[in-house]
Amino acid sequence: MTLTKKLLAEGHDLTVIDIKQHILDIIVERFDVMALEGNCASMDVLAQADIKNADLFIAVTGLDEINLLSCMTAHKMNPELHTIARIRNPEYSNQVYEMRDIFGLSMTVNPERQAAIEIDRLLKYPGFVKRDTFAKGRVEIVELRVDDESKLCNVSLMNLGDIIKCKVLVCAVSRNGSVVTPDGNFVLQSGDRLFVTAPANNLATLLRNLGLLKHKAKNVLLCGGGRVSFYLAQLLEKSGVNVQLIENNRARCIDLANQLPGVNVIQGDASSTFVLDQEGIGSCDALVSMTGLDEMNMIISIYGQKCKVPQIITKVDHTDNSSIQDSLPLGSVVCPKELCCNNIVRYMRAMQNKTGAALTVHAIADGQAEALEFFVDEQTLHCGEPLKQLKIRKNVLIACIMHGMQTIIPNGDSTFVRGNRIIVVSSQNVMIHQINDIFEA
Repeated sequence: MTLTKKLLAEGHDLTVIDIKQHILDIIVERFDVMALEGNCASMDVLAQADIKNADLFIAVTGLDEINLLSCMTAHKMNPELHTIARIRNPEYSNQVYEMRDIFGLSMTVNPERQAAIEIDRLLKYPGFVKRDTFAKGRVEIVELRVDDESKLCNVSLMNLGDIIKCKVLVCAVSRNGSVVTPDGNFVLQSGDRLFVTAPANNLATLLRNLGLLKHKAKNVLLCGGGRVSFYLAQLLEKSGVNVQLIENNRARCIDLANQLPGVNVIQGDASSTFVLDQEGIGSCDALVSMTGLDEMNMIISIYGQKCKVPQIITKVDHTDNSSIQDSLPLGSVVCPKELCCNNIVRYMRAMQNKTGAALTVHAIADGQAEALEFFVDEQTLHCGEPLKQLKIRKNVLIACIMHGMQTIIPNGDSTFVRGNRIIVVSSQNVMIHQINDIFEA
């Protein structure tokens, strides 16, 4: 559902194949797509779907093997076809890479591994709710939350520099579910979510002067033993972090203990306050709730907040209730589906516009805005002209300009030239496929 919604918003014509008719009925009721009941690995079904005239085939069934066979079959029927397969099983990682030409794969996605990498990044840089990286890590857009005790509460953006003592740009603010691009007169309130862009070396200064700089987590408690937990425990173990993992299923505990010898795997109910207390939730540096139920993850995180755990991260699989999630003390929220869909959308944009296409795309503010990275080339308009003279489309903001190793938070006199990279933030109702789309026609 999430992927279908995103691709339709990009303006693509979609055909959805599924073996369950009731799933297709729901999709057709909600979205303007063609629907076909059948096995997506079958040549007959793919022929009915007109695969020979398709540009891209995306296989995201629940079985890796079906996804691989589907892509191989579709590519055989249409050698010009781009294919993307969702591969979740860690056992297939190496062979899928080595056999990608045999399978006819253009790209693979692993939502759980992507989520684990995102959580690992958050644990390594505590203080931010979310971090999105551009220009090979030199620039980031980070999310901060304003509460009653925050130094930013009731502060106007024109006075922000007096508090944080470094140069940043607040490119978006989410307030009561609505996203605005603020000006200098905008006054921050408790409950606001800020999306701030800055050079990576300014982030520590930002956190320190806001009193949010925390020590990196050394003792992490993971709740749930699914694939995200497995990938995350692997990453944390390599970093020398002490990891405790709570899983209810005995067979899964044994499997995890064998695969993760350096991790303390505990069989128990992670939703039980007795179990959490027994395993030291009150003394851990970070809590990551990753069971298979969003509701249970939220309850665990809320209890972690009550126990004053310094850093809390909550995995959710459904973002339909984002307004409810925002009202709860869940810490950072990570959605594997969203991360996966964003990668697929980025690939599709690159397919369509090889010249001027976005190098990096991140959804921010619950998908109500996007941050995109572009390379300024010979086709880019208005090179060398001051930004104050340009006619930029409404709800589009040039947030950052990278000139070699120099990172510039722009003002009206700033310019970009060929060879630069720029970060652009746009609202969800402005479709930007390539760099020149940011200018008014």
